[in-house]
Amino acid sequence: MPIIPTQVHVSTPLRPRATLLTSYALCLPESEISTDSDFDPSSETLADRFYALRDIVPPTTRGWLHGRYQLGSRLVRTGFTFLGRSAWAISVSALLVGIPFALCWAEEQNMIAMEQEQRMREMGGELLTAGGDKGEGATASQVSAALAGATAKPAL
Repeated sequence: MPIIPTQVHVSTPLRPRATLLTSYALCLPESEISTDSDFDPSSETLADRFYALRDIVPPTTRGWLHGRYQLGSRLVRTGFTFLGRSAWAISVSALLVGIPFALCWAEEQNMIAMEQEQRMREMGGELLTAGGDKGEGATASQVSAALAGATAKPAL
C-alpha cells in the first residue's frame, strides 16, 4: 500500500504559511522510477536534448547567450535588409538609365554603319566611273576596251 504524502504547515515571519510535501518518494512505486533499461536514446530528439540543457546551463549564462543570439539575428536581418534595398536601388537605376543609354548607343551604331555604307557606295561609284572625267565614254565601253585584247578560253 503506497504511502500518501503528508502535508506539514510551517509558519515563519517571512512566510506566513508554507505547505511542504513530505514522504513523496515513499508514495512512488518502484516501477515508476526510471531505470537504464527504460531509456531509449533512439527516441530522443535533438529538441529534447536542448531542452535538457536548459536545466544544466545557469540562467545568467542563458541570458547572455540569448542576448548574443538577438544581437546576431538583428545584425543578419539588418544586413539582408540593406542588401535587398541596395539591389533594388541598383536595378531600378539600371533600368531608368541603362535602357535609354543602350537604345541611344544602338541608334548611334546604326548611324555609323549607314555613314560607312554611304562612303563605300561613293568609293565604288568612283571606281566604276574612274575615267569618266576624261570624256572617254561610258563604263561599259571602258570594260570592253580593256577586255578587247583577251580571248575567251574554255573553263575546262
